Amino acid sequence: MTGFSLQTFGFPEIHGDDRPIKLNLRKGLALLIYLAEARGAVAREVMATLLWPESPLETARARLRRMLHRIELVLGQHVFETDRTSVRWSPAVELKVDSHLFESACDGGAFEEACLRYRGDFLAGFSLHDCPEFDDWAFYRREALRGRLMHGLERLVHDKNAAGEHFAAAAYAGRLVELDPLSEVYGRHLIRSLLLAGDRSSAERHHAALRQRLRDELGIAPEAATEALLEPTTAPLAHAVPTTLYVKGAGVHLAYQTYGSGELDILIMPGFVSHVERLWEHPSCRAFLLSLMTLGRLILFDRRGIGLSDRVGLAPSVEVTAEDIGTVLRAARTRRVVLFGASECGPACIKFAADESHMVAGLILFGSLAKGCWAPDFPYALRASQYDAWRQQLVSEWGGPAGIETFGPSLSRDPQARAWWAGLLRAASSPGGIWAVLKALRDTDVRHLLPRVSVPTLVLHRRDDRAVRIAAGRDMASQIAGAQFVELDGNDHWFFAGAQQPVLEAIKRFVSALPRDRRRTR
Repeated sequence: MTGFSLQTFGFPEIHGDDRPIKLNLRKGLALLIYLAEARGAVAREVMATLLWPESPLETARARLRRMLHRIELVLGQHVFETDRTSVRWSPAVELKVDSHLFESACDGGAFEEACLRYRGDFLAGFSLHDCPEFDDWAFYRREALRGRLMHGLERLVHDKNAAGEHFAAAAYAGRLVELDPLSEVYGRHLIRSLLLAGDRSSAERHHAALRQRLRDELGIAPEAATEALLEPTTAPLAHAVPTTLYVKGAGVHLAYQTYGSGELDILIMPGFVSHVERLWEHPSCRAFLLSLMTLGRLILFDRRGIGLSDRVGLAPSVEVTAEDIGTVLRAARTRRVVLFGASECGPACIKFAADESHMVAGLILFGSLAKGCWAPDFPYALRASQYDAWRQQLVSEWGGPAGIETFGPSLSRDPQARAWWAGLLRAASSPGGIWAVLKALRDTDVRHLLPRVSVPTLVLHRRDDRAVRIAAGRDMASQIAGAQFVELDGNDHWFFAGAQQPVLEAIKRFVSALPRDRRRTR
């Protein structure tokens, strides 16, 4: 069996039996990589229109046939398995792809091995200028892999510091800073690791460099948590957030935190994107979470594929997310919980409450909806075409404070809030990763589950919410038996933005009225 290996990190190369093979066919190389990444058969029509988008279909298919023949001549053997409708790499060829090996290492928790395999961004510098769909595909794949690298590096920083290997942690934190030099979180990882390693002079140098970058690029000063790192009275081991824990469920590791104590547990699911550590860094979000702690123990977790949880190739469905809720609650030793599902996380909380009512003391839905897009019997959401246009715009702005004018208009002019949101987005996902998540949200529909919800339910919605119409919340509440619907003033979609007190008071009244037998006892 002849073996080939594809190098996709950095400018692409192909090797056969450990020798480089020169393939002076740019589209031929693109074809090989696309087929390898597909891990199976691809329709001839798809390949033809991907590589020759401006040509008539029959002409493009003829060019594809000639291209396949020329590639096999260069490689010196038959490497394709074809039929009249599709083409794939031959199963008889032993094929190694560095991006696949990288992902396998990430899946197995071998993050050091994964980081060694990542020698540059996917197809860096490689483009087919007359093939926009191929370039779009390469971009999203590149960003998804880059997101997995950053997730792995963050895990390594935490693990190495926990093991006392602080110089190693600093090296990994340094790579994070190179990838995202405007992230204060990554900057703090590096500064804190250097302090733990006893290298204060380097920590001070990096602190000064971070301050300079923030001033020059964003026009902002460092956050208090960044400035406090070098204060003599600040212990370098001090953390501003609860410890992040991991539990394995259905093949992935889920990041979660618990904070505080009380009769009840309150599980917080903040929306389509989250990062359990960065949520604490914005003053308004932190204040909201600390206020909730007066009602019970908080549990936060990142859905699979998002934040500090393992990145996966597929967007988490409502069913999978509901299963992950159970995994986290069992790890946290919860017996009775109040679920707080904001925005797009509402459907998964609805699913869990319907299926596992014995564990749920109450359900709170904030700015949420039961269906992701318009239908004749659901006129409260965007039509699919409108949703896709919004999704395209949001993804195109990823890396900056994408969507903040819609999600948190009261914070949209605050430079610190904009920098925080942009950093959270970059750390929580990638354009490629979030593209699939948003598509899954568009197709979500849990209306059939609403009549099955039997636990006490509170639906909160701001009157002028710019992201989810209040009519969607009102409709959802009307289909849950006994649900309370509270209309709030304001236009912020984020629960922590704008006036917090009315939100917190409504939650407190709801929790205080829960039947005693639904409360968790310790």
